Formats: sequence, C-alpha cells, structure tokens
Amino acid sequence: MKEVLRSSDPVRLSFITALLADAGIETYVLDTHMSILEGSASAIPRRLMVADEWYDATCRILEQSGEPLHTR
Repeated sequence: MKEVLRSSDPVRLSFITALLADAGIETYVLDTHMSILEGSASAIPRRLMVADEWYDATCRILEQSGEPLHTR
C-alpha cells in the first residue's frame, strides 16, 4: 500500500474517496480512530492509502481533478 495524502479534513477525504471509487479504485483511510481521539487539535492527520498497483492511476486522477498531493 502507498500513501496518497494526509489530511485532517474529513470532507476532503470523503470527496477524494468518492472520486477514486468512481474510477474503480479502492481506498483505505488509516489513523481515523486516533484522529478522533485526539479531538479538534488536528495533530494526527488521517492517511489515505491505495494498493501499490493503483498508485500511478490515483496520482493522475487527483492531478487532473486539481487535488494537490502530499506524498512522502
């Protein structure tokens, strides 16, 4: 699995997850529970992950939609 981006914005994560689902790409959001537990300080962003074989397609889709990527 590869990290696509990190965000503390649940609306943005939901939008990107839906965008990728429309393209047939399954996503996984990690650190959701830790992010909720820490409260509203946004100290622990959630990580959006995709399978290795879908990473390049994911980057192209997000780039075409104007979504900035924050990858490592």
